[in-house]
Amino acid sequence: MPGDTSFDDTSSGGGRGRRALILVENLSVPFDRRVWQECATLRDAGWEVHVICPRGTKRDTEPEAVIDGIRIHRYPLRAATGGPAGYPREYGSALWHTVRLARKVGPVDVVHACNPPDLLFLPARWLKRRGARFVFDQHDLVPELYLSRFDRGKDLLYRAVCALERATYRAADVVLATNESYKDVAVRRGGRRPEDVFVVRSAPDTERFHPVPPEPELKGGKPHLLCYLGVMGPQDGVDYALRALAKLRDEMGRTDWHAVFVGGGDTFDAMVELSRRLGLDGQVRFTGRVPDADLVRYLSTADVCLSPDPRNPLNDVSTMNKVLEYMVMGRPIVSFELKEARVSAGDAALYAPANDESAFAKLIARLLDDPEQRARMGEIGRERINGALAWRNSQAALLAAYDAACRDRAPVAADGPNRAGKRLRR
Repeated sequence: MPGDTSFDDTSSGGGRGRRALILVENLSVPFDRRVWQECATLRDAGWEVHVICPRGTKRDTEPEAVIDGIRIHRYPLRAATGGPAGYPREYGSALWHTVRLARKVGPVDVVHACNPPDLLFLPARWLKRRGARFVFDQHDLVPELYLSRFDRGKDLLYRAVCALERATYRAADVVLATNESYKDVAVRRGGRRPEDVFVVRSAPDTERFHPVPPEPELKGGKPHLLCYLGVMGPQDGVDYALRALAKLRDEMGRTDWHAVFVGGGDTFDAMVELSRRLGLDGQVRFTGRVPDADLVRYLSTADVCLSPDPRNPLNDVSTMNKVLEYMVMGRPIVSFELKEARVSAGDAALYAPANDESAFAKLIARLLDDPEQRARMGEIGRERINGALAWRNSQAALLAAYDAACRDRAPVAADGPNRAGKRLRR
């Protein structure tokens, strides 16, 4: 997958001859689209890019690969189950494999660690002692993620994740934030100087992700298709969406729709069961994760897209990738009132009061009855994605962050088979 834009080395702080090592724990690469876009941007700027990440279950399963010039080193990892107690085993295994593979990669100029978890500062700090600069790419606010996911209050584990976040901020030379809310946390809570925090927003790859002709047969014999795309975890609000759809049918008498929920996650089975208990199994279909081509078909056919993330400490300040993907496809959105949802979608979405399922259902009905408003909102979304929210703006911020990290630093020397990637296979 080629990068979006080619860059001259002089604009990237002298990328040619430099090596970056990107560490990821919670997704495989290139399945992690944000990380893959960052890899391509750096490669196009002249960097030699290595990635260490877990293997996927159905894709990204090879232990080693070179894809479009990016060298990927993957390790086996079993995700934690059964609550917080399962995480020490998962994270301990991930750290061991990360250090093992980092030794194989050899010297690097930049180690770029993507959270969660806020534990990758440990191998990053080890690499810093060998001459690397540390770029912390904060995908999630882990203390807020803990509160939102486990609802255990500010207990000992919460205090522990706060301490790990502080340690990560302290170790980093520069910080990448996904939005201005995250930047504010890095400055206010992390004690970072504003000039050391760079906002690198996630954005869909518009070359790969674009509308195709709608397919009415996907509507399940109904006039309208509703679509949800994304992870199904405790904090993602799929249960709110299902209860809203039950109200749309039972309280508003609307049966002129079919809904498709695309994605997987910890609560997938529970959401299928909830749909059955609500009597929605005849109108709601759960696809699990699907290939990109099928995802594009569903979104291109959808009349309204759903972003039911409830307001909680994490969601209110997080940028939802599904919102951006709905927008690039020109789909109108119904969302709960969240700070960063408004920053992303603007007038491409209608906003229900936070966590109000009845209001959410009414906004769905309003859009189903107004095709002209749906078209206007879809066009607004496309314009935003191609303008202020375009990936080219994030590319510039990413390269500026690397410039700052490597300022006045000569490239780290590396030689042997690791340098040329001869041990990796295509």
